[in-house]
Amino acid sequence: MNRKYAWILFLLPSLLGVTVFCLLPFLDVVRRSFLTAVTGEWNGVGNYLAVFQNQAFQLAVKNTVRFTLVCLPLLIGTGLFLAVQISKFRQGQWLKSLFLFPMAIPAAAVVLVWKMVFSEGGFLNGALSMLHMLPEGGGTDFMGTGAAFWVLVFSYLWKNLGYTVVLWLAGILAVPREMLEAARLDGAGERQCFWKVLFPNLKGMLYTITVLSFLNSFKVFREAYLVAGSYPHESMYLLQHLFNNWFVNLDLDKMAAAAVCTGCVLLAVILLLGKIWDPDPGR
Repeated sequence: MNRKYAWILFLLPSLLGVTVFCLLPFLDVVRRSFLTAVTGEWNGVGNYLAVFQNQAFQLAVKNTVRFTLVCLPLLIGTGLFLAVQISKFRQGQWLKSLFLFPMAIPAAAVVLVWKMVFSEGGFLNGALSMLHMLPEGGGTDFMGTGAAFWVLVFSYLWKNLGYTVVLWLAGILAVPREMLEAARLDGAGERQCFWKVLFPNLKGMLYTITVLSFLNSFKVFREAYLVAGSYPHESMYLLQHLFNNWFVNLDLDKMAAAAVCTGCVLLAVILLLGKIWDPDPGR
């Protein structure tokens, strides 16, 4: 083969894997979204109409959007703050490893801790009882109240903060020290150095972290499902709960339609973020 096209041979294994395990299954899901689940007859947009009119779908979308809008700014902002502080210490590598520790803990262990802390007879109720802050009726199962949403938010932040800090640190350390030193010599304070010198050079890393954090916000179903099951408190009923319940009930047509809609939204958001962060808008 001409050496000019030899690079194709290196791409073929990856392209084959993506085609077989990602592209073809997705195209099959798109096809099924227009068919009935049992007979496979053409149903047009009937499945999509059924999905959009489904109250459980509306609740799941509302909670998922709320969860994403709450978690992303908290995760990105907290990670940036910690990364800036760690970059000032010589022993920052040890702190970096500490933040990555939650990613190594199995989900089952995290769920066990949740139950020990937030159940009706858990540590939190015990502490409130010692402080005489419990209502007359006794303890509260926090996973069965609106507080479950914030428990889920905390779990997401705790588990994903590590890689966010590491990525921010990589971006901060890539900024030439000479630029910061020159700004300080010109009389710039720490705040001005951050906003005028450091942060503009982290634009590319901000895009990467935002996309990864956005995608990971759709990956909290496992913990929520292990704690509260298929039908948790309505404040933490997410799209993944709905997909799981439809799968159990063999509503594959509606599940396929909802999956296509979700995939299109994810793709649109990622493309929009890429457009916003495009370093060369006139290209």
